[in-house]
Amino acid sequence: MAYSNFTLDTAQEAFDLEEIDAAGIFADIEPVDPSQLLTDVLARKLPLATAIGTEKAKSEMIVADVLVELREQLECRISLFSGIDFNVDPENGLTSVCDFVISLSPRQFSLKAPVIVLVEAKNDNLEIGLGQCVAEMVAAQRFNAQEGNDIPRIYGATTSGADWRFLKLEGKKLYIDMSVYQIAQCDKILGILASMVAQKA
Repeated sequence: MAYSNFTLDTAQEAFDLEEIDAAGIFADIEPVDPSQLLTDVLARKLPLATAIGTEKAKSEMIVADVLVELREQLECRISLFSGIDFNVDPENGLTSVCDFVISLSPRQFSLKAPVIVLVEAKNDNLEIGLGQCVAEMVAAQRFNAQEGNDIPRIYGATTSGADWRFLKLEGKKLYIDMSVYQIAQCDKILGILASMVAQKA
């Protein structure tokens, strides 16, 4: 079994999670203005990525640029990984490749705890990616604990590039934001991601 085999229901059952759905969980987060470079890049790439329509195109042309912008805005105090193996607990299906992983460690050549945010790029249906994202968040919890660098909250996102849905895991409580943020609100998306890094969301 791998992360991608989990649905939201099977992840909840397997890891005994309490789901809490609420609109606007991250609504009060202050926006972070994107750089002119990101604004220009998204204006160029968004139409092409949408026209190609694949998860790979959206991941490479939209999501990666947003996350690189986040890292640069935070003066490289975080590390960013794309398409890496994150094999934490194979016996419980917590194994396979993650689209994007953000760590609070600035070390870029190897993944170090604490892992803070997991981002899964999906084609158009954000809900399809929820189970996979939740399983990866549980894996991050366990990875951090194993490394002796546990943190109170793990965050996640499923995104089509154009649309973003955010999640939060505190212990066994899984919060799913019912609000969806569009890439046109890039400042809000960056603000939410920055607040996750700061553990303020």
